[in-house]
Amino acid sequence: MRSLKIRMKNRLVIALLLILFAAPAFAAEVSGFRVWTDPEKTRAVIDLTERAEYRVFTLQDPDRVVIDIDNAGVKRALDFEQDHAGVITNVRHGEPEHKTLRVVFDLSANSKIKSFMLDPTGQYGHRLVIDLYPEGNAAKAAPVKQVANQGATDRKVIVAIDAGHGGEDPGAMGPNRTREKDVVLAISRELKKSIDAKPGMLAVLVRDGDYYIPLRDRYEKARKNRADLFVSVHADAFTKSSVTGSSVFVLSSRAASSEFARRMADSENSSDLVGGVTLGDKDEMLASVLLDLSQSATMEASNLVASNVFSNMRSVGKTHKNTVEHANFMVLKSPDVPSILVETAFISNPSEEQRLRDPGWQKRIASAIANGVQDYFYLSPPPGTWIAANRQAIRHRVVSGDTLGDIASRYQVTVYRLRNANDLKSDVIRVGSELLIPTT
Repeated sequence: MRSLKIRMKNRLVIALLLILFAAPAFAAEVSGFRVWTDPEKTRAVIDLTERAEYRVFTLQDPDRVVIDIDNAGVKRALDFEQDHAGVITNVRHGEPEHKTLRVVFDLSANSKIKSFMLDPTGQYGHRLVIDLYPEGNAAKAAPVKQVANQGATDRKVIVAIDAGHGGEDPGAMGPNRTREKDVVLAISRELKKSIDAKPGMLAVLVRDGDYYIPLRDRYEKARKNRADLFVSVHADAFTKSSVTGSSVFVLSSRAASSEFARRMADSENSSDLVGGVTLGDKDEMLASVLLDLSQSATMEASNLVASNVFSNMRSVGKTHKNTVEHANFMVLKSPDVPSILVETAFISNPSEEQRLRDPGWQKRIASAIANGVQDYFYLSPPPGTWIAANRQAIRHRVVSGDTLGDIASRYQVTVYRLRNANDLKSDVIRVGSELLIPTT
């Protein structure tokens, strides 16, 4: 009998040990850690296997942030890149209480803290986000350059260039692990160089580093810089790796109507300028008319600049479709800044992925976009700009598929004027020839 009891006791102990070792040590494990800095803040992201309760507080002398996460442990080292760490100089962790993970950020400056949990989405699981806003703007990243107020005479045309994605959002991934956010930033920098080199034009980068900017904030930055044009740069992706070609998008009519309704709903408490006019102090009918006029003119200008950019990009390589496309992209919804989105190539295609990584190709595609932008502004320069005072007729190189009618429509001139300017006896044009486009 006694031996039976001993055997039962041993089995019970073994069962308890099995349960103990089979159960996870912690409810949540830290599976990743990332830090980067944008012009306003430093953001630290702690990846967790499960959602967890946490507490955040700050200490001084020296400045540091303390994060206590309940029932959590560390699955991997909290490594980070110092070059992108902003005000964070060091990260360490410990266990002040049983099953409480404490993470400490040593800071170079006192900072205001904002923290929140994010639920799983896409390739990411649960995330604890800590935003640090240094006092005196001590973040290491250079801020987006603000364009100084320019005089009403001979000012430069301003182009805001938005490199898509960034930071927490890598965008699409190529077969060889090329990240969209990296290549479009490189292309955007080349695009800025090309535009800055053109007389009467100046480019500003909405994002000039590896950080994320909310979509609506991107075109608002363009408006604050008094941009005459907003260009968002991306790299496309598809499930089939054989799909290739570049694309140019403008806002669809349905999306424009939806944005119109949203702005009208907000206009009562809004002090934003739309087309240089404040809607907040206008009655509903007048505000509606002013917004409609501004949005209609913006969409018309967006279509024109998109056509010019698309035409120039066809000289660099294959386009995905034969016309400018329409879509409901948030970054295209500015009511008073003409906006286009350029898909430079398909990063999901191995050959085009290699092109996207090639600095020489990056320069060529950036130059094509810049030439299209210049063509548009030389045809329709904003009043008071250097281009308006000094513009000359531009030239169009005929490519396969062009017709005289299409070219006239693209540049907003009549076929009659186009024929006369080029001494054409008929509507027949040759691929590779150049046509002089009379200014309008």
